[in-house]
Amino acid sequence: MERHFELELQKLNKRVNKMGNLVAEQVHNAFDALLRGDTELARLIIEKDRKVDKLDNKIDKLCQSIFALAQPVATDLRLIMSSLKMNNDLERMGDHAVTIAQKIEGISDYPDILAELHMEEIVKMTDLIVNDVITILNTRNTAFVKDIFELALSINEKTHAVTARIIEEMMHKSEVIVVATNLIIVLTAIERLAGYSTNIAESIVFIVDGKIIKHKKKNFDNQEAAAESHIGQGDEPGLDQMLPPISEATPSEG
Repeated sequence: MERHFELELQKLNKRVNKMGNLVAEQVHNAFDALLRGDTELARLIIEKDRKVDKLDNKIDKLCQSIFALAQPVATDLRLIMSSLKMNNDLERMGDHAVTIAQKIEGISDYPDILAELHMEEIVKMTDLIVNDVITILNTRNTAFVKDIFELALSINEKTHAVTARIIEEMMHKSEVIVVATNLIIVLTAIERLAGYSTNIAESIVFIVDGKIIKHKKKNFDNQEAAAESHIGQGDEPGLDQMLPPISEATPSEG
């Protein structure tokens, strides 16, 4: 029974990693299609969403099966609970990739507007954060979680600034209302991709270190500085040093 339980946990890990890689590919392709105005690629992204949904269901059912057939100890319980949470976050990221793909046809004829709004910069930053968090998901290396939070903050600032600029343009140029509306929807999806990336980073920290870092992201720099002030042996601080001990619980709901 114990061997079967271990195999089921391994299967769960593999499926969550597979889900992460699949979603990262969907997001990357959506951004590629957006910048190139590739409506055919956008159509393929929408069709491939069925694979994301199918894997989402498999992961949910596997977690339910493990709960039903075993009594996980604390460490394994963290993994199962966090896998459910990450699976939901990844599925939503896949949905946002589809949302972007669906708006490409209404944007593809306006590459000059994309260039004027520096959309390529925002897109590349968001593609990076998604790839980075999927790398952390696969490796369980929490050393770069702080970078995820910082990049998400930068993405939010840029999307808000561009959205405000688009709204201002809409007020003065009625002819751009359709493409502007599509761009605002895309920017909202981008912001949410960054947000779900931080959720997954939180869940990985919870799995690895048993720490809850929801609501602590804004104070991450201060916590890191305090941890560094106690280093005297040449050891680099890990998240255990940066964050105070917290009782085990579920990861944030985002």
